[in-house]
Amino acid sequence: MPQFFVSIYLPDDFDPSTQTEADAENIHALNREMEAAGVTKFACGLYPPVAAKSLRYQPDGKVSVTDGPYTETKEFMAGFSVIEAADLDEALNWARKGAVACRASGEVRPIFFVPDPKEATE
Repeated sequence: MPQFFVSIYLPDDFDPSTQTEADAENIHALNREMEAAGVTKFACGLYPPVAAKSLRYQPDGKVSVTDGPYTETKEFMAGFSVIEAADLDEALNWARKGAVACRASGEVRPIFFVPDPKEATE
């Protein structure tokens, strides 16, 4: 079954103190619904970008590590799920529920594997 990366974005100036217990319960309720439906492969929240470390590959083969996110943006990824869904439409339906539960924007991307695991086992 196809897998999809579903992410939630929050504005750069997001204030976590504005989230209520009801907001958190809405997110947990959706996670329980997705788990019961058998679509969740993995789900988590992420610390804000201030906690990020960025890695940059250098031409000499080394990798530099710096504080902060790789790029400056007006939004940051606050969490993500990897789900299995029959198709993109089903994944989008779950993502819509996530956007409502989190009161936030998001993104859905199909996941591909190299090599395709189906081909590797045949």
